[in-house]
Amino acid sequence: LQVFSIIVFGCISSVGYIKNDCIYNGDTNACHYGIGIGVIAFLACVLFICVDAMFDNFSSVQQRKYIVIGDMVFSGFWTFLWFVGFCYLTDKWRKTTNDWLDQRGFHDYSTAQAAIAFSFFSIISWACLTFLAIRRYQQGWDQAFAPSYEPDPQIPGASPYGGYPEPGQDPGYQQQPFQDPGTQPQPDYQAPAY
Repeated sequence: LQVFSIIVFGCISSVGYIKNDCIYNGDTNACHYGIGIGVIAFLACVLFICVDAMFDNFSSVQQRKYIVIGDMVFSGFWTFLWFVGFCYLTDKWRKTTNDWLDQRGFHDYSTAQAAIAFSFFSIISWACLTFLAIRRYQQGWDQAFAPSYEPDPQIPGASPYGGYPEPGQDPGYQQQPFQDPGTQPQPDYQAPAY
């Protein structure tokens, strides 16, 4: 994402202007828009990389939640802004004629086309980043309400706690509790005589 941002604002700022004319049909707003979203996207990527590296150090669940929501909202909004930028630059480039470019001294058209192409690639990459942020938010939400115990993986649907025995089943006791002492079974061994 950072590389795409650098390419977009680098191409426009390096070759996009000649004598205060923008390569995109003379519309300086198109050049300013491309440079602006490219620079802000680059700075936001650096910020989110730093926050992501420190994410495990945040102990507050609320802070983590706000960071993930911020990432999700910013990524979605920036996907939209890259889409607008792509459409805007493409439309202005479509209206630009070769005669107009030659009169103003623009000879390298590939940089303008590269900025448009990498604006399109930025739409895809920021949309993927938005999808991953949404998934991260959903995983955090699922973990907040997940049970704190682990069921036995060998028995499907088993609970880690034993249940009551069904009526008529032997619960597995050696002797029944509260039995008459006279009916208790005798042990197999003889007590030693001292």
